Amino acid sequence: MSETGATAILKEEVDIVIPTIRNLEFLEKWRAFFQPYHLIIVQDGDPSKGIKVPEGFDYELYNRNDINRILGSKSHCISFKDSACRCFGFLLSKKKYIFTIDDDCFVAKDPSGKEINALEQHLKNLLTPSTPFFFNTLYDPFREGTDFVRGYPFSLREGVPTAASHGLWLNIPDYDAPTQLVKPLERNTRYVDAVMTIPKGTLFPMCGMNLAFNRELIGPAMYFGLMGDGQPIGRYEAMWAGWCMKVISDHLGFGVKTGLPYVWHSKESNPFVNLKKEYKGIYWQEELIPFFQSVSLPKECTTAQKCYVELSKQVKAKLGKVDEYFNKLADNMVTWIEAWEELNPSAMAPKSDALPNGSAK
Repeated sequence: MSETGATAILKEEVDIVIPTIRNLEFLEKWRAFFQPYHLIIVQDGDPSKGIKVPEGFDYELYNRNDINRILGSKSHCISFKDSACRCFGFLLSKKKYIFTIDDDCFVAKDPSGKEINALEQHLKNLLTPSTPFFFNTLYDPFREGTDFVRGYPFSLREGVPTAASHGLWLNIPDYDAPTQLVKPLERNTRYVDAVMTIPKGTLFPMCGMNLAFNRELIGPAMYFGLMGDGQPIGRYEAMWAGWCMKVISDHLGFGVKTGLPYVWHSKESNPFVNLKKEYKGIYWQEELIPFFQSVSLPKECTTAQKCYVELSKQVKAKLGKVDEYFNKLADNMVTWIEAWEELNPSAMAPKSDALPNGSAK
Protein backbone atom coordinates (compact mmCIF):
# COMPACT_ATOMS: atom_id res chain seq x y z
CA MET A 1 0.00 0.00 0.00
CA SER A 2 1.48 3.34 -1.02
CA GLU A 3 1.71 6.24 1.40
CA THR A 4 -0.86 8.28 -0.49
CA GLY A 5 -3.02 5.22 -0.99
CA ALA A 6 -3.23 4.55 2.74
CA THR A 7 -4.26 8.13 3.40
CA ALA A 8 -6.86 8.21 0.61
CA ILE A 9 -8.40 4.91 1.65
CA LEU A 10 -8.86 6.04 5.24
CA LYS A 11 -10.27 9.45 4.40
CA GLU A 12 -13.79 8.35 5.44
CA GLU A 13 -12.56 6.45 8.49
CA VAL A 14 -10.83 9.24 10.43
CA ASP A 15 -12.03 12.11 12.59
CA ILE A 16 -9.65 14.83 13.76
CA VAL A 17 -10.64 16.05 17.24
CA ILE A 18 -9.42 19.49 18.36
CA PRO A 19 -10.08 21.12 21.74
CA THR A 20 -9.76 24.91 21.66
CA ILE A 21 -10.56 28.25 23.27
CA ARG A 22 -9.46 30.40 20.32
CA ASN A 23 -9.78 30.95 16.58
CA LEU A 24 -8.27 28.11 14.61
CA GLU A 25 -5.87 29.89 12.27
CA PHE A 26 -3.38 27.10 12.99
CA LEU A 27 -5.39 24.91 10.60
CA GLU A 28 -4.00 26.94 7.68
CA LYS A 29 -0.60 25.37 8.36
CA TRP A 30 -2.20 21.91 8.29
CA ARG A 31 -4.51 22.51 5.31
CA ALA A 32 -2.63 20.24 2.89
CA PHE A 33 -2.82 17.35 5.35
CA PHE A 34 -6.13 17.90 7.17
CA GLN A 35 -8.50 19.32 4.56
CA PRO A 36 -9.63 15.90 3.21
CA TYR A 37 -10.74 14.85 6.69
CA HIS A 38 -13.66 15.61 8.96
CA LEU A 39 -12.93 17.73 12.05
CA ILE A 40 -14.74 17.66 15.39
CA ILE A 41 -13.93 20.87 17.25
CA VAL A 42 -14.74 21.05 20.96
CA GLN A 43 -14.82 24.64 22.17
CA ASP A 44 -13.87 24.98 25.81
CA GLY A 45 -14.76 27.86 28.11
CA ASP A 46 -17.42 30.50 27.47
CA PRO A 47 -19.93 29.13 24.91
CA SER A 48 -21.14 32.64 24.02
CA LYS A 49 -17.71 33.46 22.60
CA GLY A 50 -17.57 32.76 18.88
CA ILE A 51 -14.53 31.15 17.32
CA LYS A 52 -13.52 31.25 13.67
CA VAL A 53 -12.56 28.26 11.56
CA PRO A 54 -10.80 28.82 8.21
CA GLU A 55 -12.96 28.23 5.15
CA GLY A 56 -12.78 24.97 3.26
CA PHE A 57 -12.71 22.55 6.18
CA ASP A 58 -15.41 19.96 6.83
CA TYR A 59 -16.13 20.39 10.52
CA GLU A 60 -18.59 20.25 13.40
CA LEU A 61 -18.21 22.73 16.24
CA TYR A 62 -19.51 21.93 19.72
CA ASN A 63 -19.47 24.12 22.83
CA ARG A 64 -20.58 23.64 26.43
CA ASN A 65 -24.21 24.27 25.56
CA ASP A 66 -24.07 21.38 23.10
CA ILE A 67 -22.44 19.13 25.67
CA ASN A 68 -25.20 19.89 28.16
CA ARG A 69 -27.91 19.45 25.52
CA ILE A 70 -26.61 16.16 24.14
CA LEU A 71 -25.51 14.49 27.38
CA GLY A 72 -28.10 15.99 29.70
CA SER A 73 -27.66 14.66 33.23
CA LYS A 74 -24.43 12.95 32.18
CA SER A 75 -22.73 16.15 30.99
CA HIS A 76 -20.86 16.49 34.31
CA CYS A 77 -18.43 13.78 33.18
CA ILE A 78 -16.94 16.16 30.57
CA SER A 79 -14.33 18.50 32.04
CA PHE A 80 -14.70 22.28 31.80
CA LYS A 81 -11.85 24.72 31.23
CA ASP A 82 -9.42 21.91 30.50
CA SER A 83 -8.32 20.22 27.29
CA ALA A 84 -9.88 17.02 28.66
CA CYS A 85 -13.05 18.32 27.00
CA ARG A 86 -11.67 16.77 23.80
CA CYS A 87 -13.04 13.38 24.82
CA PHE A 88 -16.53 14.69 24.06
CA GLY A 89 -15.42 14.50 20.42
CA PHE A 90 -14.43 10.87 20.94
CA LEU A 91 -17.97 10.17 22.18
CA LEU A 92 -19.63 11.70 19.14
CA SER A 93 -17.37 10.32 16.45
CA LYS A 94 -18.55 7.37 14.44
CA LYS A 95 -15.21 6.78 12.72
CA LYS A 96 -12.78 3.92 13.26
CA TYR A 97 -9.76 6.14 13.91
CA ILE A 98 -9.32 9.34 15.93
CA PHE A 99 -6.44 11.78 15.62
CA THR A 100 -6.39 14.50 18.27
CA ILE A 101 -4.09 17.51 18.22
CA ASP A 102 -3.75 20.75 20.19
CA ASP A 103 -4.14 24.13 18.50
CA ASP A 104 -0.59 25.21 19.40
CA CYS A 105 0.95 22.35 17.41
CA PHE A 106 2.16 22.97 13.88
CA VAL A 107 3.73 21.00 11.04
CA ALA A 108 7.26 19.91 11.94
CA LYS A 109 10.08 19.15 9.52
CA ASP A 110 12.34 16.13 9.49
CA PRO A 111 16.14 16.57 9.36
CA SER A 112 16.03 16.71 5.55
CA GLY A 113 13.64 19.68 5.71
CA LYS A 114 10.59 17.74 4.53
CA GLU A 115 7.29 18.61 6.19
CA ILE A 116 5.96 15.75 8.32
CA ASN A 117 2.45 14.52 7.63
CA ALA A 118 1.70 13.55 11.22
CA LEU A 119 -1.70 12.06 10.46
CA GLU A 120 -0.32 9.80 7.75
CA GLN A 121 2.41 8.48 10.07
CA HIS A 122 -0.13 7.83 12.84
CA LEU A 123 -2.24 5.83 10.40
CA LYS A 124 0.80 3.80 9.40
CA ASN A 125 1.42 3.04 13.06
CA LEU A 126 -2.21 2.04 13.64
CA LEU A 127 -2.45 -0.07 10.49
CA THR A 128 0.57 -2.21 11.33
CA PRO A 129 0.76 -4.67 14.25
CA SER A 130 2.41 -4.03 17.60
CA THR A 131 4.83 -6.34 19.38
CA PRO A 132 4.25 -5.85 23.14
CA PHE A 133 5.35 -9.33 24.26
CA PHE A 134 8.97 -9.31 23.08
CA PHE A 135 11.13 -6.27 22.35
CA ASN A 136 12.65 -5.93 18.88
CA THR A 137 16.00 -4.14 19.10
CA LEU A 138 15.44 -2.60 15.66
CA TYR A 139 12.26 -1.08 17.09
CA ASP A 140 9.16 -1.38 14.88
CA PRO A 141 9.79 -4.38 12.60
CA PHE A 142 6.88 -3.38 10.34
CA ARG A 143 8.52 -0.17 9.14
CA GLU A 144 10.09 -0.14 5.69
CA GLY A 145 13.73 -1.23 5.71
CA THR A 146 13.65 -3.25 8.92
CA ASP A 147 12.50 -6.60 10.23
CA PHE A 148 12.64 -8.87 13.27
CA VAL A 149 16.15 -9.49 14.53
CA ARG A 150 17.80 -12.87 15.02
CA GLY A 151 16.47 -14.55 18.14
CA TYR A 152 12.99 -13.03 17.94
CA PRO A 153 10.45 -15.84 18.46
CA PHE A 154 8.66 -16.71 15.25
CA SER A 155 5.50 -17.47 17.21
CA LEU A 156 5.29 -13.77 18.17
CA ARG A 157 6.11 -12.21 14.81
CA GLU A 158 2.50 -11.84 13.70
CA GLY A 159 2.06 -9.19 16.37
CA VAL A 160 -1.22 -7.86 17.77
CA PRO A 161 -3.60 -5.05 16.75
CA THR A 162 -2.37 -1.54 17.51
CA ALA A 163 -4.77 0.40 19.73
CA ALA A 164 -2.93 3.71 20.00
CA SER A 165 -0.16 5.74 18.37
CA HIS A 166 1.55 8.30 20.60
CA GLY A 167 3.47 11.01 18.73
CA LEU A 168 6.17 13.37 19.99
CA TRP A 169 7.07 17.05 19.71
CA LEU A 170 9.92 19.27 18.58
CA ASN A 171 10.63 22.68 20.15
CA ILE A 172 8.68 22.94 23.47
CA PRO A 173 8.91 19.63 25.39
CA ASP A 174 5.96 18.27 27.33
CA TYR A 175 7.39 18.98 30.78
CA ASP A 176 5.75 19.34 34.17
CA ALA A 177 5.95 22.65 36.03
CA PRO A 178 9.01 21.86 38.23
CA THR A 179 11.01 20.79 35.17
CA GLN A 180 9.84 23.88 33.26
CA LEU A 181 11.05 26.06 36.11
CA VAL A 182 14.55 24.60 36.25
CA LYS A 183 14.92 24.33 32.46
CA PRO A 184 13.10 27.42 31.15
CA LEU A 185 15.14 27.68 27.95
CA GLU A 186 15.32 24.03 27.03
CA ARG A 187 14.02 23.08 23.59
CA ASN A 188 13.80 19.67 22.01
CA THR A 189 15.78 19.64 18.76
CA ARG A 190 16.43 15.90 18.78
CA TYR A 191 14.59 14.07 16.02
CA VAL A 192 14.69 10.32 16.56
CA ASP A 193 13.61 8.39 13.49
CA ALA A 194 12.01 5.52 15.36
CA VAL A 195 8.71 3.94 16.32
CA MET A 196 8.53 1.31 19.04
CA THR A 197 5.92 -0.76 20.83
CA ILE A 198 5.68 -0.05 24.55
CA PRO A 199 6.14 -3.46 26.22
CA LYS A 200 3.28 -5.18 28.01
CA GLY A 201 3.23 -4.27 31.69
CA THR A 202 5.00 -0.94 31.11
CA LEU A 203 3.20 2.34 31.72
CA PHE A 204 4.06 5.65 30.05
CA PRO A 205 3.10 9.33 30.41
CA MET A 206 0.71 9.87 27.51
CA CYS A 207 0.31 13.32 26.00
CA GLY A 208 -2.88 14.20 24.14
CA MET A 209 -1.50 16.96 21.93
CA ASN A 210 -0.35 14.54 19.16
CA LEU A 211 -2.21 11.26 19.55
CA ALA A 212 -4.17 8.79 17.45
CA PHE A 213 -6.07 5.66 18.36
CA ASN A 214 -8.34 2.95 17.04
CA ARG A 215 -11.70 4.02 18.42
CA GLU A 216 -13.27 0.62 17.82
CA LEU A 217 -10.61 -1.16 19.87
CA ILE A 218 -9.96 1.21 22.75
CA GLY A 219 -12.22 4.29 22.44
CA PRO A 220 -14.20 3.70 25.66
CA ALA A 221 -10.93 3.72 27.65
CA MET A 222 -9.92 7.12 26.25
CA TYR A 223 -11.70 9.12 28.94
CA PHE A 224 -9.55 12.09 29.92
CA GLY A 225 -10.89 12.15 33.43
CA LEU A 226 -12.35 14.95 35.49
CA MET A 227 -10.02 17.93 35.39
CA GLY A 228 -9.99 21.72 35.33
CA ASP A 229 -12.74 23.97 36.65
CA GLY A 230 -14.14 22.79 39.98
CA GLN A 231 -11.61 19.98 40.31
CA PRO A 232 -8.51 19.82 42.53
CA ILE A 233 -6.23 18.86 39.64
CA GLY A 234 -5.44 19.72 36.04
CA ARG A 235 -2.92 18.76 33.33
CA TYR A 236 -3.16 15.07 34.20
CA GLU A 237 -6.00 14.32 31.82
CA ALA A 238 -3.98 12.58 29.11
CA MET A 239 -1.87 10.72 31.64
CA TRP A 240 -4.95 9.35 33.37
CA ALA A 241 -6.34 8.23 30.02
CA GLY A 242 -2.98 6.76 29.09
CA TRP A 243 -2.63 4.69 32.26
CA CYS A 244 -6.18 3.36 31.95
CA MET A 245 -5.84 2.70 28.23
CA LYS A 246 -2.51 0.91 28.63
CA VAL A 247 -3.58 -1.55 31.33
CA ILE A 248 -6.75 -2.29 29.36
CA SER A 249 -4.80 -2.73 26.12
CA ASP A 250 -2.44 -5.10 27.92
CA HIS A 251 -5.41 -7.10 29.22
CA LEU A 252 -7.18 -7.28 25.85
CA GLY A 253 -4.02 -8.12 23.91
CA PHE A 254 -3.59 -4.84 22.02
CA GLY A 255 -0.42 -2.82 21.48
CA VAL A 256 0.58 0.84 21.89
CA LYS A 257 3.25 2.53 19.78
CA THR A 258 5.25 5.67 20.51
CA GLY A 259 7.80 7.74 18.59
CA LEU A 260 7.08 9.17 15.16
CA PRO A 261 5.37 11.37 14.14
CA TYR A 262 6.67 14.67 15.46
CA VAL A 263 4.75 17.95 15.53
CA TRP A 264 6.14 21.43 16.25
CA HIS A 265 4.89 22.49 19.69
CA SER A 266 4.94 26.28 19.61
CA LYS A 267 3.51 27.64 22.87
CA GLU A 268 5.12 27.32 26.27
CA SER A 269 2.56 27.43 29.07
CA ASN A 270 3.15 29.34 32.30
CA PRO A 271 5.00 27.09 34.78
CA PHE A 272 3.53 28.89 37.82
CA VAL A 273 -0.02 28.42 36.52
CA ASN A 274 0.85 24.82 35.68
CA LEU A 275 2.23 24.17 39.15
CA LYS A 276 -1.05 25.28 40.72
CA LYS A 277 -2.90 22.79 38.51
CA GLU A 278 -0.41 19.96 38.88
CA TYR A 279 0.81 20.02 42.44
CA LYS A 280 -1.65 17.46 43.81
CA GLY A 281 -1.02 15.23 40.83
CA ILE A 282 2.71 15.34 41.48
CA TYR A 283 2.04 13.87 44.93
CA TRP A 284 -0.77 11.57 43.88
CA GLN A 285 1.13 10.01 40.97
CA GLU A 286 3.44 8.30 43.44
CA GLU A 287 0.42 6.24 44.53
CA LEU A 288 -1.32 6.14 41.16
CA ILE A 289 1.57 4.45 39.34
CA PRO A 290 1.83 1.51 41.80
CA PHE A 291 -1.95 1.17 41.59
CA PHE A 292 -1.94 0.87 37.81
CA GLN A 293 1.09 -1.41 37.90
CA SER A 294 -0.85 -3.81 40.11
CA VAL A 295 -4.22 -3.65 38.31
CA SER A 296 -5.59 -7.07 37.40
CA LEU A 297 -8.71 -7.38 35.25
CA PRO A 298 -10.79 -10.57 35.28
CA LYS A 299 -11.05 -12.68 32.13
CA GLU A 300 -14.77 -11.86 31.95
CA CYS A 301 -13.75 -8.33 30.91
CA THR A 302 -13.65 -8.90 27.17
CA THR A 303 -14.37 -5.37 25.90
CA ALA A 304 -12.93 -1.95 26.65
CA GLN A 305 -16.27 -0.94 28.20
CA LYS A 306 -16.33 -3.89 30.60
CA CYS A 307 -12.68 -3.33 31.49
CA TYR A 308 -13.30 0.34 32.18
CA VAL A 309 -16.25 -0.28 34.49
CA GLU A 310 -14.21 -2.85 36.41
CA LEU A 311 -11.29 -0.42 36.59
CA SER A 312 -13.61 2.24 38.02
CA LYS A 313 -14.50 -0.15 40.87
CA GLN A 314 -10.82 -0.68 41.65
CA VAL A 315 -10.17 3.07 41.52
CA LYS A 316 -12.89 3.62 44.13
CA ALA A 317 -11.76 0.73 46.32
CA LYS A 318 -8.03 1.48 46.31
CA LEU A 319 -7.60 5.16 45.44
CA GLY A 320 -10.63 6.51 47.29
CA LYS A 321 -8.55 6.45 50.46
CA VAL A 322 -5.93 8.68 48.81
CA ASP A 323 -8.45 11.46 48.28
CA GLU A 324 -12.23 11.82 47.98
CA TYR A 325 -11.62 13.12 44.45
CA PHE A 326 -10.98 9.56 43.25
CA ASN A 327 -14.41 8.42 44.43
CA LYS A 328 -15.90 11.21 42.33
CA LEU A 329 -13.66 10.31 39.41
CA ALA A 330 -14.65 6.64 39.64
CA ASP A 331 -18.34 7.59 39.52
CA ASN A 332 -17.71 9.73 36.46
CA MET A 333 -15.83 6.89 34.78
CA VAL A 334 -19.06 4.90 34.99
CA THR A 335 -21.08 7.87 33.72
CA TRP A 336 -18.67 8.16 30.79
CA ILE A 337 -19.30 4.53 29.81
CA GLU A 338 -23.06 5.05 30.15
CA ALA A 339 -22.78 8.07 27.84
CA TRP A 340 -20.62 6.08 25.42
CA GLU A 341 -23.15 3.27 25.20
CA GLU A 342 -26.03 5.73 24.86
CA LEU A 343 -24.39 7.56 21.95
CA ASN A 344 -22.86 4.45 20.39
CA PRO A 345 -25.56 1.77 20.48
CA SER A 346 -24.57 -1.31 18.53
CA ALA A 347 -26.16 -1.79 15.11
CA MET A 348 -28.09 1.45 15.41
CA ALA A 349 -27.81 4.74 13.59
CA PRO A 350 -26.45 7.73 15.53
CA LYS A 351 -29.07 9.81 17.26
CA SER A 352 -30.27 12.82 15.32
CA ASP A 353 -30.16 15.10 18.37
CA ALA A 354 -26.38 14.72 18.56
CA LEU A 355 -25.93 17.48 16.00
CA PRO A 356 -24.18 20.73 16.93
CA ASN A 357 -25.86 24.10 16.86
CA GLY A 358 -23.52 25.14 14.10
CA SER A 359 -21.68 22.96 11.63
CA ALA A 360 -20.02 23.37 8.28
CA LYS A 361 -20.19 20.71 5.63
